[in-house]
Amino acid sequence: MPHAIAAATSPSAPVLRAEAVCKAFDSGRQHTQVLDHLSLSIDPGELTLISGPSGCGKSTLLAILSGLQKVDSGRVHALGSELGQLDLRALEHFRLQHTGFVFQGFNLFPALTALEQVELPLNHMGLSKREARERARRSLDEVGLAHRIKLRPSELSGGEKQRVAIARALAKEPELLFADEPTSALDAANGQTIIDILHTIATTHGTTVLCVSHDPRLVAHADRVLAMEDGRILSDRRPDAVASKENPP
Repeated sequence: MPHAIAAATSPSAPVLRAEAVCKAFDSGRQHTQVLDHLSLSIDPGELTLISGPSGCGKSTLLAILSGLQKVDSGRVHALGSELGQLDLRALEHFRLQHTGFVFQGFNLFPALTALEQVELPLNHMGLSKREARERARRSLDEVGLAHRIKLRPSELSGGEKQRVAIARALAKEPELLFADEPTSALDAANGQTIIDILHTIATTHGTTVLCVSHDPRLVAHADRVLAMEDGRILSDRRPDAVASKENPP
């Protein structure tokens, strides 16, 4: 029987929806079912955290919801499009125009300054050089790096590198921002800064932020927490709502 979980009530239509998604990987004779008839809906303008142990399928789910991987069966709808119906070129266009990505390993180019890192995808989006530079500066300022824009990755701390990566995603003004273990390579202080920035992006820009992590610090900052295990979603909760019930005014 398919394993589904009801979406939390929201006045807005979901911007992401997975329906009975299955994904497996084969290695020799080894068959691993990574996602098992998983269904979910993601509401707009929130920071949704997908938590769970390593190997539970959360990073694969993120890749599928962002169009980086195909499903074996089931359907994924994002911003009104069914991703499985898009060809490779249309998927690339969708990701370029509508999504931003933040990864555990930063994915920065060693030879580029922070400003150039952020400008790069904007140039591919067809923005003028002036507009790309203005957006890049504005995004770097928003993550607290206005004074570091001329520095290259070797001159930045781990936390600063991740903030450059967030600025690069933010400058695209995406409707969807995907973050894969964004704090796991950082110490407590820098990890806290990254969490705060991601939540601020959701609340001030109306961006839908979907983050996968096993970092327990993110739970208190998420609008919604989906707990995964063995390719399924086991629970769906809103920490603020739980806290309100436990501590009534």
